[in-house]
Amino acid sequence: MPVEENQQPLLQEEEERAYDSDEKVLIIGVDSDTESGGSTVLPPFSWKKLWLFTGPGFLMSIAFLDPGNLEGDLQAGAIAGYSLLWLLLWATAMGLLVQLLSARLGVATGRHLAELCREEYPTWASMVLWIMAELALIGADIQEVIGSAIALKILSNGFLPLWAGVTITACDCFIFLFLENYGVRKLEAVFAVLIGIMAVTFGWMFADAKPSASELFLGILIPKLSSRTIQQAVGVVGCIIMPHNVFLHSALVQSREIDHNKKGRVQEALRYYSIESTTALVISFVINLFVTTVFAKGFYGTELANSIGLVNAGQYLQDKYGGGFFPILYIWGIGLLAAGQSSTITGTYAGQFIMGGFLNLRLKKWLRALITRSCAIIPTMIVALVFDTSEDSLDVLNEWLNVLQSIQIPFALIPLLCLVSKEQIMGTFKIGPILKMVSWLVAALVIVINGYLLLDFFVNEVAGVAFTTVLCGFTGAYVAFIIYLISRGFTCFSWCCQSKQIEVE
Repeated sequence: MPVEENQQPLLQEEEERAYDSDEKVLIIGVDSDTESGGSTVLPPFSWKKLWLFTGPGFLMSIAFLDPGNLEGDLQAGAIAGYSLLWLLLWATAMGLLVQLLSARLGVATGRHLAELCREEYPTWASMVLWIMAELALIGADIQEVIGSAIALKILSNGFLPLWAGVTITACDCFIFLFLENYGVRKLEAVFAVLIGIMAVTFGWMFADAKPSASELFLGILIPKLSSRTIQQAVGVVGCIIMPHNVFLHSALVQSREIDHNKKGRVQEALRYYSIESTTALVISFVINLFVTTVFAKGFYGTELANSIGLVNAGQYLQDKYGGGFFPILYIWGIGLLAAGQSSTITGTYAGQFIMGGFLNLRLKKWLRALITRSCAIIPTMIVALVFDTSEDSLDVLNEWLNVLQSIQIPFALIPLLCLVSKEQIMGTFKIGPILKMVSWLVAALVIVINGYLLLDFFVNEVAGVAFTTVLCGFTGAYVAFIIYLISRGFTCFSWCCQSKQIEVE
């Protein structure tokens, strides 16, 4: 039985799509004419095909390596030492599960999450989801662009102020996006180089720091959590799942041209995407591990531990480990720049897919890139001008941005889980009951952890009767909309099951 044919080809031509047919990578293989079992047979494994499918997972993994994640890594290492490495491992595994579901949705339906939200939810609800996704993207983009600007300030010995770094980062993003005109594989190669730079620079720092191997393995294998490190633990989990990345991955997997009418071809694509996504996140875990252990070795148990942030981390590393063959300050700066540049480009990509999918805009890509980039660059420039002279202010801003993104997580996770559970959307590729239960448990855990982060932040940072009243009203509306999304998903699922029973009878 082929995948559900609910795409309506005539409408597809008029609607916005992630990639035009001439932009996609054509998947061909020697087995294309030798499927003796028909369209339902899964073709044999091919290294050549795995190479052709490799790319989207590595672009997706950039969100696990953005400056916000690096700051969470260094603070976890400095304050908690090696004790949260196990949590970093399991948080990455949870992130992998979410991203595989996102890829599954994109491959099985031929549409990405933003498009499906527009089609499956009422107009008012899809508009709320779009606004929430845009806010999350802007918050992430500010952190990423500021991270690049900090790196440029480090590499220029303080000559370039933050606002200048923001301007350069904005221009660089368009230069890299220009490469897309030469094919998606060229752009994927650029991201591979940037990930390689991060691996080399942070691996170099790891080799210089010489952390304890026994403590490292114990930290990975033995779960350990104390009241003193609970905030860092919440931060480690909270910064792994990025709302815009859930939307992004479901669109990126459509860069490969496959026959959705053949079940075996869809299964094949899911197999290769699972392999390359897992490989990409293993690499991202190792890079995050490098950063955490370097700061654990150098600053855990010291008076400096609680004062380390993204702005001053390079100087603290220089003071601790010295110059060497190549000053560690500049090694850190190069790695941070690679992280910031790569994440800003993927953020622009995600912005194009989110805006195009929710609003069904048929705009030229350069115009969409200009619009989505401006939405992030303008507030980022304001932030750079206001907070350039104060490290403490930047740290406070970063906390607010983390809160902003934490608020948005349910509005990406819940629609995703509802959609991949619906047979009328996924056909035979809907997730089974066990995977569904595990996925909802992971989603609930992530939402609860981020809820704790929000509660702790507002209790400790914000006071006042008026603000508390407004916050209570906002919380009520927020919870009500989450309940609506969940109830609508289960209502649609129940309706689908009832329809199925009627057909059988």
